[in-house]
Amino acid sequence: MRADLLRLGAPLRRAAALTDARTPASRDRALDGLRALALLAVPTGHWLLGGFSVAAGDGVLHNASPLSSLGFLAPFSWGLQLLGLFFLVGGYSAAKSLERARERGSGLGGWLRGRAVRLLRPVLGVAAVWAVLIPVLRTAGVPEGTVRTGSVLVVQPLWYIGIYLVLTALTPYCLAAGRRLGAWAAAPLLAVVAVVDLLRYGPWAQAVPSWLALVNLLPGWLFGYQLGVSWAQGRLRRAGGAVLLAGGAVLFALLLVVFHYPASMVGVPGAARTNSHPPSLLVLALAAVQCGAAVLLRERIARLLRRPVLWLPVVAVNLSAMTIFCWHQTAMFAVALPLSRAGAVPGLTTEPSSLGWVLARLAWLPVFGLVLAALAGPARRFDGPWPSRLWRAAVGAGAAAFTVYALGVV
Repeated sequence: MRADLLRLGAPLRRAAALTDARTPASRDRALDGLRALALLAVPTGHWLLGGFSVAAGDGVLHNASPLSSLGFLAPFSWGLQLLGLFFLVGGYSAAKSLERARERGSGLGGWLRGRAVRLLRPVLGVAAVWAVLIPVLRTAGVPEGTVRTGSVLVVQPLWYIGIYLVLTALTPYCLAAGRRLGAWAAAPLLAVVAVVDLLRYGPWAQAVPSWLALVNLLPGWLFGYQLGVSWAQGRLRRAGGAVLLAGGAVLFALLLVVFHYPASMVGVPGAARTNSHPPSLLVLALAAVQCGAAVLLRERIARLLRRPVLWLPVVAVNLSAMTIFCWHQTAMFAVALPLSRAGAVPGLTTEPSSLGWVLARLAWLPVFGLVLAALAGPARRFDGPWPSRLWRAAVGAGAAAFTVYALGVV
């Protein structure tokens, strides 16, 4: 048995050694590791904290959240909502990329177009596929409500791409802020969110217009990104990381215990308040903890990832980053759809309202992962340059059609 396992592991070790040998010595393995961690948290969070229910009689598949009934799961969202880390790495990468582009003599416009194209190709691809899939599902007799459920799932994570594009366009201004204020460049963003939250949730909240919450959108998500830019500039060092970690942890505890912020970092159906849409001060406190830990652990992570067997999955995740991001909800839906006809399937189509559901859902996670891996091959065709004008026209038309449909159902 041991010999069989060793034989099975030999190809993996060879692939790991080859990947390690091909990695340039200048490659920042810690940054790639942090990016992979933040990316994997997206499908894990959606798969674990999102569920389905089947309406009695009509068999329609509906989205449901275990957080509505299982409040004890809320702390898990603290470890699965790694958007602070996601934007930290994004800001760091963008700052370094823009610096390299300027050294080559490239202009800001060309740099922005290149990054926008790489982000938008996969998004347009998944939208175009769903534009074709919707009439196919309807023809196959899938209820309209189930089709809407799948479409909502697909759209849920894609709005982050829009936010990310806006932040990318602001990179030159973040660089300027970092040069002027150093590691403190993100502090004004925290202050804005704190003031807006004070107005929204203070004793005068009834007199505050509801649209004021939208003010938090830009500074809330820019906070981690600006920290990443300052980190890339060498202005955020270990001392700053320690301040972020300790200060963020204290603020997080105060907001939860004293000011009674909702514990969940993701939206809970029916809840009066949410932390994420738009981001509240609690989101920034958690982001500070994540970013501070990343700064402090950078060297240790880099040393760990010098091991070829650990480095190989990091490379694989980074190469498939946009595929994972854009297609993981489709993978979950592809598993649930055919089984929804079978009635109550524990952890998949039953109400997410018990500990039994949580245990069953954990067993489904590898299945979702295998389906996502199967989708990855054809899906990655959308990531690279598209082969012809006809291909571009077809994908563009399909994406536009799905956008119109999605605007009507989301």
